[in-house]
Amino acid sequence: MALSLGEGGGSSRLRRQLESGGFAAGEYVKQLSQQSDGDRDLQEHRQRIQALSEETAQSLKRNVYQNYRQFIETAREISYLESEMYQLSHILTEQKGIMEAVTQALLLQADRDDPALGARRAAAADPFLPLSAKEAAASEEGRQRTLTTLLEKVEGCRHLLPESPGKYLVYNGDLVEYDADHMAQIQRVHAFLMNDCLLVATTLPNRRGAYRYDALYPLDRLAVVNVKDNPPMKDMFKLLMFPESRIFQAENAKIKKEWLEVLEETKRNQALSEKRRLEQEALPRPAPTPPESTNPFEEDEEEEEPSAEEEVVDLSLEWIQELPEDLDVCIAQRDFEGAVDLLDKLNEYLGDKPVSQPVKELRAKVDERVRQLTDVLVFELSPDRSLRGGPRATRRAVSQLIRLGQSTKACELFLKNRAAAVQTAIRQLRIEGATLLYIHKLCHVFFTSLLETAREFETDFAGNNGCYSAFVVWARSSMRMFVDAFSKQVFDSKESLSTAAECVKVAKEHCKQLSEIGLDLTFVIHALLVKDIKGALQSYKDIIIEATKHRNSEEMWRRMNLMTPEALGKLREEMRSCGVGNFDQYTGDDCWVNLSYTVVAFTKQTMAFLEEALKLYFPELHMVLLESLVEIILVAVQHVDYSLRCEQDPEKKAFIRQNASFLYETVLPVVEKRFEEGVGKPAKQLQDLRNASRLMRINPESTTSVV
Repeated sequence: MALSLGEGGGSSRLRRQLESGGFAAGEYVKQLSQQSDGDRDLQEHRQRIQALSEETAQSLKRNVYQNYRQFIETAREISYLESEMYQLSHILTEQKGIMEAVTQALLLQADRDDPALGARRAAAADPFLPLSAKEAAASEEGRQRTLTTLLEKVEGCRHLLPESPGKYLVYNGDLVEYDADHMAQIQRVHAFLMNDCLLVATTLPNRRGAYRYDALYPLDRLAVVNVKDNPPMKDMFKLLMFPESRIFQAENAKIKKEWLEVLEETKRNQALSEKRRLEQEALPRPAPTPPESTNPFEEDEEEEEPSAEEEVVDLSLEWIQELPEDLDVCIAQRDFEGAVDLLDKLNEYLGDKPVSQPVKELRAKVDERVRQLTDVLVFELSPDRSLRGGPRATRRAVSQLIRLGQSTKACELFLKNRAAAVQTAIRQLRIEGATLLYIHKLCHVFFTSLLETAREFETDFAGNNGCYSAFVVWARSSMRMFVDAFSKQVFDSKESLSTAAECVKVAKEHCKQLSEIGLDLTFVIHALLVKDIKGALQSYKDIIIEATKHRNSEEMWRRMNLMTPEALGKLREEMRSCGVGNFDQYTGDDCWVNLSYTVVAFTKQTMAFLEEALKLYFPELHMVLLESLVEIILVAVQHVDYSLRCEQDPEKKAFIRQNASFLYETVLPVVEKRFEEGVGKPAKQLQDLRNASRLMRINPESTTSVV
């Protein structure tokens, strides 16, 4: 206990010493070395410093964690405070609107009592309004004259801005437009705000006070956003009109404030007017009273069924009134899920309601937003977009298109996107090194992409069974693209048959991975590769036939002398690997082999061809492989039979018979057996060839060549 207390006191003193302002490490170490009795004291002191260091590190971690928690709590409180301030600002704005509406109603009532007083008050009410707006406040005729003046000032807007009794000018002024991406000045414009739309016109350089039409935006599709000042860019505000946005700069902060206020006020007034109009249209109209009939028998003829009053659809709800603008905001902010949720909510609300004229008008506005949303989702799935992220990157757009009832379009765009991604991945593969290495990479990239696409397709279109046929067609076309790249590297470059067989084997093994999701495309890859494989087999067959004929032309019918036992042992292993188990009976003393070099080389080459061809085998290649084998064997058999007929030397004739016996009784049965094992059924053509050769050997009728 005393020891621990002593250690605790020493640690406290050491900490205070190290924390002192005048601490010098060099002096401290020098003093410590002079006072210590030996190495043991220095080790103990080092351990105390190490323990103090670890304790300090733990203390720092605790302090950092505590400060981090406090920072998170402070950020949360700031977020809450910001939300409350926003709500307070919204409430104050609503109160201001209510007070202005009440004031406007009182002024209108006073204007009805004294029209002259109302005209004078309107003219002096707001000194910031232009002269045309003051005149518009006087009477309806003044408003109409203002609109006519506007049409005369702006070229090209008369057919876009029809004159109507309810349309009038609210505010106008000069602005400077800036590029939204680079914040570079584009042009000077003049904006005309009317009670239901905003007209933007460009100034004509040579005509003062004249403008040319640029754009017209309905207020119900327009969102106004204040842009914070960032010198030298200041006094700016942004207008959001899906799918574009424009930034304008006012002359000063005062005019910018006026624009923001008058835009919000005009939008609010338009929304109130639209709401009142819908409420008026939604009110039930009294049915006309039918005239009294003088027919005494009409009571008996009248049907007893009461007339059902048409159900009234309430479209005055706040969320319905704000639905078009909310959809514009969601689309602009790329909140696709929120937009589709709003559409589902509206469809659910109007599902069992009658289709009245107000409902048709609302549907028309919503359908236009649906088209805009669909266009954005289609662009998200276009191959022009980035293809990174794999199939999951398309899930968001695909799921929202399916919710909009566009599952066929979603399927088509998803598969086009994935086709472009697979094609890009294949093109990016570098052709370097051995062909087999490139094929391994190609198969890994293609079949992994195909497998991921299939799994994502199954997830996205789980409830749309009709789309699976489209996926199968897409998989087949993608397999064709893969086979084109595969064949160009393997078959067009004239690779050896063994290399081609290994590459095809790798492709088949990767193709079997698709069986995990119930997709078998093995027959597709067979159908696409059959032409190239046939060409490779026939080409290699021609090479073997030419090599055999060349050896036959130089045949001397002499025994092979391998010179060394190692060479003889190597030949035994090669023949054993070819399936010739009784090769020892054809070996003689020392290193001699009782067979000719031509027959031994033919045996090795033929069995190698058969082994590689069986790796490439599938049913469509059965006759090609069989006919190639028959042609190759006929060259050797006919040469042996011809030599047997023509040779006069008894010793050489006996040696030829021994080689013929090796071909007929050993090589041909081995070929038949291996072919049957690889294919699964016997080859009658090979049996007939062996039997015909036996008959030819037993009954040599002539000495003419049949080669």
